[in-house]
Amino acid sequence: MQYDRIDALILEILQKNNRLTSQVVGQLTGLSATACQRRLKRLRSDGIIEADVSIISPKAVGRPIQMLVLVNLERERADTIDRFKKAMQSSVEVVYGFYVTGDTDFVLYITARTIEDYEQFTRRFFYENPEIKGFKTMVIMDRVKVGFAIPIEAPSES
Repeated sequence: MQYDRIDALILEILQKNNRLTSQVVGQLTGLSATACQRRLKRLRSDGIIEADVSIISPKAVGRPIQMLVLVNLERERADTIDRFKKAMQSSVEVVYGFYVTGDTDFVLYITARTIEDYEQFTRRFFYENPEIKGFKTMVIMDRVKVGFAIPIEAPSES
């Protein structure tokens, strides 16, 4: 996946506001709207831009309880890991899921309407799964920084 300094500038702009039109992004980068559209199409098809999303307030949509959950599997085998990944992906409560190194196997970001709903989720998702060794829940008190922005460095020109 290759990108140049203009692509890097486009990525920086879109990370701040992906609702800008190609014409506006083009003006900010010195490109025509058509040239900007071609670059955006390539950045998406190359997988550099994975998705265009909106960040939703959990509280605004009735899911004010947010947790980070550290999960340890009973045995770290490929089939066990794959089954847990599939279960994570199919669970609407799991917003983000990460397979990590260190003392924990997975880190999950979960939202719920109430603590009671989260308790039901834990019974269904963790306690009924014999492949789960244990989990630790940390309730999020305040979302201090939320976003998906990745630092982008323009490639050096050769």
